[in-house]
Amino acid sequence: MNFEILGKIEQIEIIAIDKSIRDVERLKKIYGQGRWRKLKGIATIKLEDESICQAELHWYEAHGIGKKEIKIKYLLDE
Repeated sequence: MNFEILGKIEQIEIIAIDKSIRDVERLKKIYGQGRWRKLKGIATIKLEDESICQAELHWYEAHGIGKKEIKIKYLLDE
């Protein structure tokens, strides 16, 4: 699902770090070595159909590499 993040991601929490991440070897192979973390947060997003809503987002992040594979976990309001 394509979407655009409007504004800042808030209420950011760390879900897992390095070896606790199931896909850490895949991330290192695709994006490079780093201290990978899996995070979640709340943001306002714009969906493909132009509707705007709040959603819980999950993504992977490493220092010097940035946010990767941002996905919508839940739509909080529609």
